[in-house]
Amino acid sequence: QVQFVESGGGLVQPGGSLRLSCATSGFTFTKDGMSWYRQAPGKEREWVAGISISGNCNYADSVKDRFTISRDNAKNTVYLQMNSLKPEDTAVYYCKRNAWADSWGQGTQVTVSS
Repeated sequence: QVQFVESGGGLVQPGGSLRLSCATSGFTFTKDGMSWYRQAPGKEREWVAGISISGNCNYADSVKDRFTISRDNAKNTVYLQMNSLKPEDTAVYYCKRNAWADSWGQGTQVTVSS
């Protein structure tokens, strides 16, 4: 069974940083690209960043130059380093493998507020 377990969220002041982790299981991690998504209150879930099998990264314009996605194939884990956080980054963050209709994990809440 494919599973995604997100962690690392919390409350942070504007300008602060957080590092999210997503532990995966139930599939061959090295054979799939991975992405982070987020869903803010009252809004649709949106794609944030993606990393390919070979490590190529892409970002939504809203987070470019502030967020960094990475993966550790030995740990079957994908990360999202978030710097210079803004209140509009407040959301529940999820990870998911690309191109598969897997169920979502529980997500991790990120709240950016002073």
